[in-house]
Amino acid sequence: MLRRGLAARPRGYAQRVTIGTSILLIAIGAILKYAVTAEVDAIDIQTCGVILMLVGILGLVLSLLYTFMWSPQAQARARRDDDRYEQPTRRY
Repeated sequence: MLRRGLAARPRGYAQRVTIGTSILLIAIGAILKYAVTAEVDAIDIQTCGVILMLVGILGLVLSLLYTFMWSPQAQARARRDDDRYEQPTRRY
């Protein structure tokens, strides 16, 4: 089942950043920012940690928006909910 879902994508297209990938980026960024005390001349490790955390947070927000608002399933659910609405009866 998993293999079928991975093979369904056309070749050459990037995969979406999912919720799990976003949480992993946030965790790696937090480790680099707060736990690593090494210093390297070429790059600032703490700055890389902040960048990874920001990218992870952005990916998490976009993943949640896609999951709950932009996905075809969510749009179909919203259309179904709109069809069920009945006008209230008027009482005088």
